[in-house]
Amino acid sequence: MRTLVCTTPGQFDYQSALRPNLTAGQAIIKIKRIGICGTDLHAFEGTQPFFNYPRILGHELAGELVEADGAPGFEIGERVTFIPYFNCGTCIACRSGKPNCCTQIQVAGVHIDGGMAEYVSVPSYSLVHGEGLSYEELALVEPLAIGAHGVRRAGIQPGEFVLVVGAGPIGLGMMEFARIAGAHVIALDINESRLRFCQERLQVPYTINALQEDVMAQLQAITNGDMPTVVMDATGSLKAINAGFAYLAHGGRYVLVGLQKGEINFSHPEFHKREATLMSSRNATREDFEHVVDSMKKGLVDPKTYITHEVPFDRVKDEFASWLNPATGVIKAMVQVE
Repeated sequence: MRTLVCTTPGQFDYQSALRPNLTAGQAIIKIKRIGICGTDLHAFEGTQPFFNYPRILGHELAGELVEADGAPGFEIGERVTFIPYFNCGTCIACRSGKPNCCTQIQVAGVHIDGGMAEYVSVPSYSLVHGEGLSYEELALVEPLAIGAHGVRRAGIQPGEFVLVVGAGPIGLGMMEFARIAGAHVIALDINESRLRFCQERLQVPYTINALQEDVMAQLQAITNGDMPTVVMDATGSLKAINAGFAYLAHGGRYVLVGLQKGEINFSHPEFHKREATLMSSRNATREDFEHVVDSMKKGLVDPKTYITHEVPFDRVKDEFASWLNPATGVIKAMVQVE
């Protein structure tokens, strides 16, 4: 089978590999669609934490189940996706129902090889039923689940003002599930075309361009002086993360979904007087995956809205670098594997 390997930052190579053999407790998926995520882009740039080369990227995956051991309820030939965060099952996080932050976690396409290949072997426990969704829809379950998990971490209540900083794919998913939770969503970004996307395609009621507007003044006007009770970062930008503390209402919650390599700095007195809550949100759980699938089936989320670029597997090497350029207007690139 063919694979696409990120050999060093900025370099992809198509390589041949043996199709994986079925082993105990594993399942073999014939890959049909691969969504390109921020992790893939950061790995290609050389800016992804916890990363080593060479690596087969890709963990937003959908395909056909062709072999399985220990997968009761799944049928050979059905459409599936899977939870790409493989956990040990025994550490404190796993025992506490948080396998998404397992101490020994292995994320496909990050810590171990992912799915930019014709076939992939995954633990059978990670399989997720297709539920009649298309391959394109199933490939988008994982990134949307990350947004859904962040929203669940925030404990958003109906009527709250929620500021989402960063209108990339993860941020857009956070906006969607904050809306489903009943929030008044505010999108903050520096890319005007992405803010228009939020307004026109997702019907986000409030948008702010940080380069063109006074962010504090706009937030005060939108929230009647209260400021957002939830701020969620999806940028992974140290500057944006540090700035976000000032946008938080007294008694509010700040959820960091984006990841960067540096150290966060903020005013302790300002944070303390708000009695604010700071939390991170890592990956997602099966509960989040099922929530996303159910929301898709009910028509609450249209995942195809996000797909702006489609490309065959054999053209990924040539086109991948262009997706780093905001001028190309990429929201979500989808790779077709046939």
